[in-house]
Amino acid sequence: MPEPTSTAVATVATAAATVPALTAFGVPLGLQPELLVAGFAGALVAIVLLNAVPGPSDTWRELLRTTTRRIGAAVASSLTAGYLVPMLAASVSISQPVLLGMAFAAGAGAQQLLRKAIARVSATAGSAGEGA
Repeated sequence: MPEPTSTAVATVATAAATVPALTAFGVPLGLQPELLVAGFAGALVAIVLLNAVPGPSDTWRELLRTTTRRIGAAVASSLTAGYLVPMLAASVSISQPVLLGMAFAAGAGAQQLLRKAIARVSATAGSAGEGA
């Protein structure tokens, strides 16, 4: 019979080595919860401190529209951080605190990053479409 402490240590070491991934409706999304939270925190900083999603006026309809845009921006920024940062981390070995810092920065700058990427892709697609 194996010693209880040796199996407990092996179980803890195995559990620490596995990365928890989120699932939705039984489908694994491949997202790490801590990266989503760090990206969401970065998105909140961008919205609150950097005024990334400004509000035009104080009518209740405009406040509702602005709130909806801010929620959408926060969700999109956290998903961007959740998917892009592990791709970057796969190419370079990074410690967990640096990975979380990268997710925070990606969440804070996701709106500007995505705007530039979409503009670049649409310009490339537009120039390719003109030549045809």
